[in-house]
Amino acid sequence: MKKFSVVLIIAVFIFSCGEEIVPKPKPYLKLQYPISSYKRVEINCPYSFEISNLAKVNVKNNCWVSIEYPQLKAAIYITYRKVEGNLDEILKEIEKLTFEHTIKADAIPDYRPFENLDKKVYGKLYNIEGNVATNIQFRATDSVKNVLSGSLYFYVKPNYDSIVPAIKYLEKDIMHLIETLEWK
Repeated sequence: MKKFSVVLIIAVFIFSCGEEIVPKPKPYLKLQYPISSYKRVEINCPYSFEISNLAKVNVKNNCWVSIEYPQLKAAIYITYRKVEGNLDEILKEIEKLTFEHTIKADAIPDYRPFENLDKKVYGKLYNIEGNVATNIQFRATDSVKNVLSGSLYFYVKPNYDSIVPAIKYLEKDIMHLIETLEWK
């Protein structure tokens, strides 16, 4: 019996000295979103733009718009303001709302400017990093008569690390909206 035990112990050592066993890394969810295609939204307002075919548009009688993304549990809320000699006041108010997020935000990196001289569209897009209510805010104006401001919201408790892929996906749609914005 002793010989059998010694042989068994030696066999275990010989056969166990193979490849080192390493635990598998924690898997992460890989999110894949469809390639965006767009459609022009013609509404009875002083502006028009293109949105994703995945989105649904709701227009209020004051030309405020919500663009809903049901699959992503997200929405872009757009506010329209007519300029009546108060452009600076409107733009300061919009910027104030953006920077009120600094309390919860990890960072508000520099904004991304936009300018289309042919269509007279001038804008800014802000990415707000962290667990905040709205991670993207933007504004666009013709600098004379019209101002649009918008914010991206998710219908979930903010967890920035989890929603970054959706934010980046919707950021492209928001930039497309601004790039296709036309004043009437």
